[in-house]
Amino acid sequence: MLGAAIIVFRESLEAALLIGIIAAAARSLPGRNRWLAAGVAAGVAGAFVVAAFTSTIGELADGVGQELLTAGILGLAVVMLAWHNIWMSQHARQMITDARSVVQDVADGKRELSAIALVIALAVLREGAETVLFLYGIASQGETTGQVLAGGALGLGAGALVGAALYMGLLRIPVRWFFSVTAVMVLLIAAGMAGQMARFLIQGDIIPAIASPIWDTSRLIPDGSALGTLLHVLAGYDARPSAMQALFYISALAIIVIGMRLARQRPARLGAA
Repeated sequence: MLGAAIIVFRESLEAALLIGIIAAAARSLPGRNRWLAAGVAAGVAGAFVVAAFTSTIGELADGVGQELLTAGILGLAVVMLAWHNIWMSQHARQMITDARSVVQDVADGKRELSAIALVIALAVLREGAETVLFLYGIASQGETTGQVLAGGALGLGAGALVGAALYMGLLRIPVRWFFSVTAVMVLLIAAGMAGQMARFLIQGDIIPAIASPIWDTSRLIPDGSALGTLLHVLAGYDARPSAMQALFYISALAIIVIGMRLARQRPARLGAA
């Protein structure tokens, strides 16, 4: 539930901030609210379509090999989470600049008002589609549908409230603090999913365990305890992991961190050039 809340909070906050930026920039444009609402509605509808197809594909592939299917879903979620963190490290400011430029083009008469709805729709669709995939990956780790939906609803509400508060100027906390904290959380969740992917591949006899377990902390922090469950959600904790699980976890962690650092350094190098 907590993992779903964190991921949905980050995704919904990004969408809310972009909508808020466009809404503020287009405050003087006639019909702004109508096009904003149309864009949000189109994006949400598209996300529901993605959710329907994801569920249908899962049901069709259920008989192919549950372990392989689950590992594939988790692997895709890891890739998307990694891409998300790396992409946002480099393009967050550019995304905001592009959104403002679209509104300016509309104000100058270079584009129709429908361009605002299109930008909003694409943003909501992107965040919504990613959210669907991430929640599907979390559900594949063993959480019930009710827990995932409850966490998603909590994260969505929190993201919308924070985005609205920032738009209205009620919060003076720098936005980068929100994204820095959630980036670390998403990083750990992605690494945990990578470790769980290895576990399902081992169960399906696709890859070897190498050594199992490489440690046993079940007496100190059992998997089923409150602390163990919390650590599992936030950081992929496993009391008795195999060496292959640890390898997948560390590799995912290292690749994403390196990718984020390279993405942050690239704009600086381009500016120096």
